[in-house]
Amino acid sequence: LPPPDPLDLPLRAVELGCTGRWELLNLPGTPESSLPHGLPPCAPDLQQEAEQLFLSSPAWLPLHGVEHSARKWQRKMDPWSLLAVLGAPVPSDLQAQRHPTTGQILGYKEVLLENTNLSATTSLSLRRPPGPASQSLWGNPTQYPFWPGGMDEPTITDLNTWEEAEEEIDFEKDLLTIPPGFKKGMDFAPKDRPTPAPGLLSLSYLLEPLDLGGGDEDENEAVGQPGGSRRDAVSASPCSTPLARASSLEDLVLKEASTAVSAPEAPEPPPQEQWAIPVDATSPVGDFYRLIPQPAFQWAFEPDVFQKQAILHLERHDSVFVAAHTSAGKTVVAEYAIALAQKHMTRTIYTSPIKALSNQKFRDFRNTFGDVGLLTGDVQLHPEASCLIMTTEILRSMLYSGSDVIRDLEWVIFDEVHYINDAEERLGKVGGVGKGVGMWVPSHTPIPDLLPSPSFRRLKRRQIYVISTVTRPVPLEHYLFTGNSSKTQGELFLLLDSRGAFHTKGYYAAVEAKKERMSKHAQTFGAKQPTHQGGPAQDRGVYLSLLASLRTRAQLPVVVFTFSRGRCDEQASGLTSLDLTTSSEKSEIHLFLQRCLARLRGSDRQLPQVLHMSELLNRGLGVHHSGILPILKEIVEMLFSRGLVKVLFATETFAMGVNMPARTVVFDSMRKHDGSTFRDLLPGEYVQMAGRAGRRGLDPTGTVILLCKGRVPEMADLHRMMMGKPSQLQSQFRLTYTMILNLLRVDALRVEDMMKRSFSEFPSRKDSKAHEQALAELTKRLGALEEPDMTGQLVDLPEYYGWGEELTETQHMIQRRIMESVNGLKSLSAGRVVVVKNQEHHNALGVILQVSSNSTSRVFTTLVLCDKPLSQDPQDRGPATPEVPYPDDLVGFKLFLPEGPCEHTVVKLQPGDMAAITTKVLRVNGEKILEDFSKRQQPKFKKDPPLAAVTTAVQELLRLAQAHPAGPPALDPVNDLQLKDMSVVEGGLRARKLEELIRGAQCVHSPRFPAQYLKLRERMQIQKEMERLRFLLSDQSLLLLPEYHQRVEVLRTLGYVDEAGTVKLAGRVACAMSSHELLLTELMFDNALSTLRPEEIAALLSGLVCQSPGDTGDQLPNTLKQGIERVRAVAKRIGEVQVACGLNQTVEEFVGELNFGLVEVVYEWARGMPFSELAGLSGTPEGLVVRCIQRLAEMCRSLRGAARLVGEPVLGAKMETAATLLRRDIVFAASLYTQ
Repeated sequence: LPPPDPLDLPLRAVELGCTGRWELLNLPGTPESSLPHGLPPCAPDLQQEAEQLFLSSPAWLPLHGVEHSARKWQRKMDPWSLLAVLGAPVPSDLQAQRHPTTGQILGYKEVLLENTNLSATTSLSLRRPPGPASQSLWGNPTQYPFWPGGMDEPTITDLNTWEEAEEEIDFEKDLLTIPPGFKKGMDFAPKDRPTPAPGLLSLSYLLEPLDLGGGDEDENEAVGQPGGSRRDAVSASPCSTPLARASSLEDLVLKEASTAVSAPEAPEPPPQEQWAIPVDATSPVGDFYRLIPQPAFQWAFEPDVFQKQAILHLERHDSVFVAAHTSAGKTVVAEYAIALAQKHMTRTIYTSPIKALSNQKFRDFRNTFGDVGLLTGDVQLHPEASCLIMTTEILRSMLYSGSDVIRDLEWVIFDEVHYINDAEERLGKVGGVGKGVGMWVPSHTPIPDLLPSPSFRRLKRRQIYVISTVTRPVPLEHYLFTGNSSKTQGELFLLLDSRGAFHTKGYYAAVEAKKERMSKHAQTFGAKQPTHQGGPAQDRGVYLSLLASLRTRAQLPVVVFTFSRGRCDEQASGLTSLDLTTSSEKSEIHLFLQRCLARLRGSDRQLPQVLHMSELLNRGLGVHHSGILPILKEIVEMLFSRGLVKVLFATETFAMGVNMPARTVVFDSMRKHDGSTFRDLLPGEYVQMAGRAGRRGLDPTGTVILLCKGRVPEMADLHRMMMGKPSQLQSQFRLTYTMILNLLRVDALRVEDMMKRSFSEFPSRKDSKAHEQALAELTKRLGALEEPDMTGQLVDLPEYYGWGEELTETQHMIQRRIMESVNGLKSLSAGRVVVVKNQEHHNALGVILQVSSNSTSRVFTTLVLCDKPLSQDPQDRGPATPEVPYPDDLVGFKLFLPEGPCEHTVVKLQPGDMAAITTKVLRVNGEKILEDFSKRQQPKFKKDPPLAAVTTAVQELLRLAQAHPAGPPALDPVNDLQLKDMSVVEGGLRARKLEELIRGAQCVHSPRFPAQYLKLRERMQIQKEMERLRFLLSDQSLLLLPEYHQRVEVLRTLGYVDEAGTVKLAGRVACAMSSHELLLTELMFDNALSTLRPEEIAALLSGLVCQSPGDTGDQLPNTLKQGIERVRAVAKRIGEVQVACGLNQTVEEFVGELNFGLVEVVYEWARGMPFSELAGLSGTPEGLVVRCIQRLAEMCRSLRGAARLVGEPVLGAKMETAATLLRRDIVFAASLYTQ
């Protein structure tokens, strides 16, 4: 047995009093106390108790208790709850009708209520309630946009008229048996009847069992028989249109009476619609302060005339377009619009095509107005401000998503709109975006600074006032610089002075100077000079001497435009000996650099580009192009605007995106590579860059210098570049899948209407008013024409007319093909007999005497038979009687035979004047005949007899004409001329068939044939013209329509829209993407991204945004190599679908848009590698790497939104992580302009 426990002993402890003394009793039991209430209470330590309860014994926790685990309440099934729908809003209301004097209620009238149950997912109206506050800025891709400007919101009356129009249903043809979206339908046809066309339902079958009574027998017959007399009557008068609905008979009577009265009057041509109204910017605005006593904005200077004109129009809430040279003060107009919006408590959106410009404007406007916000892809500052600055891309996505900012919008300012003409991607996709945006801005918003073409205003159905000034605040002088020889070292040759006069003397002086320099060189290199002589060493010499001479003349700062990034860096690095800054400027530059670079992490400050640029900037030199890191570009811009950078080597982007003029502009060369070839600068590009010369208020004139390193350019080229007309605005309107899907998801908008309003369709749409009027006129004329009689023998008259027209057309087509072919032209040599058919000669035989050698437009000098002219004056001959073609005229060539004595003439024929080339060749002496004929045209030799050669030729032709009245045998295009073109072979067969039909026609034997034929012909010609006008007014004539149908077919094939055009889930996802929408959506739905890690996804997607082609490298992990192959395979599949649907982009081109050159760089960056180590991984310039990573982060954000839309939280989280991994350090250093 175990030893007893102390408590088992037969003892009991008793506490005596409260002194702490105890006594043991020899009795077993629990301890007791002599005090009445036992031991005094003491509170246990809460912390210890909690630890003991919850930490030391977790089994006690309720979480582990089994009784809590499986609680279950049985749910009652209620299938009816699935069918519960909110009650529809009340569509109408009752209005009391009262007596006007007593107020007594006479009755009630039902009135329709407008705008009931509007929401962002059902309505495009601005009257719909705002969405949730979280979506007020960006909107939501599932929301509808607002009504685009230029398209009026339909009112209740419009909707009613549409409904009435829909009520006019053709019960024979319009009833469907298959509901839209269903695959099968009901078959109502009785089994013994032939079934009607699929999807249609014949009413006569349905009504057959019912006895409708009272019907005329003839009428029943006409319904039953498709060939009944009723149908004939209808087809005979196609112009008889159904009467429009009218509310009372009086309307109809009055209308008819009025049309009867006004018929004889000649129609007035429709007034020319004028959308762009030019404003005379030279006429002074004397009463400016009387008209605007309290301007919304005050300047420290007096505004120019053109600025005052623009401000007056802004005050009237008109749209204005301001076109003026650099530094003329266009921004003044924009500032006034912003101030006006602040005064009216509305909002302004200021858009610029590129981000760098947005950042600059943010700084400028924030200093002026204070209440300014900025929205770019990666930055969002003060989105609630009254003036929002953003890129056009972002404005477009806000418009598509129905952002509530649009409600308060008073002005949209498009800056630098000449960008719209730039089709290249490097400047951001503004071409398409600007256009897309212009159309989508609701019509309550005027657009200052928009296109100077009437078209754009027509698109918006609002007039725009065009205010342009051609005077430069600082006039320019253009010089040539020929080189650094001792003689021409400091000499500039003036080519174009400040008044715009071109100096040929200066040009020839430059050529002479260049010749002198070159003469020694020419002996060693041969006569022809290379265009670019020498290498960097010679460049360095040229620049050192040029900059030295400019420095002595105090013409710094200077911008040197070079058209390649590499040359920019090379030239700046070559000038190691040049130092243009004073010691105080050096210290200012040093301090500024320290302050700006302090925000970078340590290793980023030691980047080779940063160190190199710091060294250049200290000497007053700068470089600015897309390969430079954004923060360095901003440092260069800021130092340049302060005047501390004396020489800036820049590419064309500097002229576009940065508004910073210099004293002098130098062009390194006048040729640039535009992505496909080398070409001269266009006048518009030259003016844009040269316009950077001359600072307002600082320089009297600006200097532009063109370097002639090789030969001096041709004078014509220089003249064209400096004084040529700027290139015409080309529409960059592109149909993108995003746009099509965004329009398809909104029932009320049709893509066709959008295309009609696009700038590219403007030429074909501008005459639509005139077309409508012409159509109305023709309809009236057609109604007044007498019906041709087509009974009895004339029953096949319409067919005869149709065969004749088709035969003539086929013969023309074959003849045109012969004339375009090599063999056809070969056969047309001197001596060949041809049938001539033109204005003067109808099927006359002729012989070719001479063929002009000009291959582009050949002219055949031909001797042709003709009648003796009755009178010389064509007016005396009387009107020609219209010909009625009999079968002999149509089949073969009914040759012309002179009625009196046979005459001849010599004419020059175009290939189109020859109706046929015969097999006959005559031996003629062309020279002799021509000489004789031209001699006999002179008055004194007029009576001379023709030479023997002429009479022989004429006699031969006459003999041929008499021997073959239907024309001598012609050369067969297929057998004789070896034309194997499908259309020619088929055309020949068709022509023979038609000839047989024409010969067998009955109508020609009727004595009434000529009169009735002329009536029919007039009628058919009017109908043909009406068809043409209807086509031009219809959607079918849109240039982009075929491409639209092809793209919709692609979307249908890939399953983004269904047969009825409803956008499916994949389509909604694609709407959320800003670029490569199909490829990204396909990758998402293929689960190609879900299995990868975030950094791998980012690396793969870099192939979609990277623009510099490069090698993928062999060091990639296998998952990435497989990923790249998979992306390419998906792209190939989409490309193949596009080709199958008829789009003209090949599969190779589509797949070639992907560049996987930066996959490794992005992969390492996302894994945390410092930027300084990235540079060694690829040869891509740092600036382009940063640009790629920034665009990639935007793409990850849009993919995250799409993943949430589909309900893929895992992929959404991965995209969020990927974006976070990319957004760090120098790549996402905040812009200096926003600090």
